[in-house]
Amino acid sequence: MTVLVFLDPAFPAGRVADASAPALMATDQGATRGDGIFESMLAVNAKPRKVQAHLDRLASSARAMDLDIPAAADWQLAIGTALGAFAKAAGTESGEVVVKLIATRGVEGANRATTWVQASAPSPVGEAQRRDGVDVLLLDRGYDSSVAERAPWLLLGAKTLSYAVNMAALRHAHAQGADDVIFTSSDGRVLEGPTSSVLLAHVQDDGGVPIKRLITPALDSGILPGTTQGALFAAAKAAGWELGYGPVLPADLMDADAVWLISSIRLLAPVNTIDGTEIGTAEVRTELTAELTALLDAALAATE
Repeated sequence: MTVLVFLDPAFPAGRVADASAPALMATDQGATRGDGIFESMLAVNAKPRKVQAHLDRLASSARAMDLDIPAAADWQLAIGTALGAFAKAAGTESGEVVVKLIATRGVEGANRATTWVQASAPSPVGEAQRRDGVDVLLLDRGYDSSVAERAPWLLLGAKTLSYAVNMAALRHAHAQGADDVIFTSSDGRVLEGPTSSVLLAHVQDDGGVPIKRLITPALDSGILPGTTQGALFAAAKAAGWELGYGPVLPADLMDADAVWLISSIRLLAPVNTIDGTEIGTAEVRTELTAELTALLDAALAATE
């Protein structure tokens, strides 16, 4: 079941469209060129999480793309309409809903963005990967870690609709028997997953007192700033974890006590193996994942 709500000046709270009928012009540049941006967030019991963080990142992507999109308040009204329509169709407000905010450059020559909110049920694969973990391959993304500064037109810090390469990487991983991918730069730095941020943890014993450190690659390598990673870092810091920001090398992943892929929809998925090598031990991965998941759940619930 999918609900579509288009942001339309004639409908202040958004225009609900029939998701089973054509709704996008064939000449829309989002379809013909992948020229657009999007955000995905999770709503739980009809309450969207991290709305402001996603709206802020959507606005940042729009600035990078020189794309004129509606104001945050308009998106919030449309999100409410979409969730209300989804709950009505489902007969309940309970459970998880994936909410996507999408903006394209619009029909060629019209000089007006096409914008809509999509609400749909989450894939059961994400829940399974949270529970069971993932096997991952390291794949070269094909450029060095400083290219974002040299070539801002590559839009490496924007969440664009141009996901063909990311999806090709996932298909390659699946063909090799893996679940997901961690991209590396041509100069050997860990970057991100096709749809996720990368985290790793080290735990040291200091006279019987565990010192826990959580690390993620630095943003200056041209990766997308993760909203869920940011929420977890804030919660982990408050709980006494030490935080670190790259550079991260593949050897650091292999040496970690635990590694995760984290995103707004799948949340925290532990990495069981990288290129066939087990990361840490199952016992430690399970223990740390449970601790960080509890911190993340509390932090995200506070953003509803």
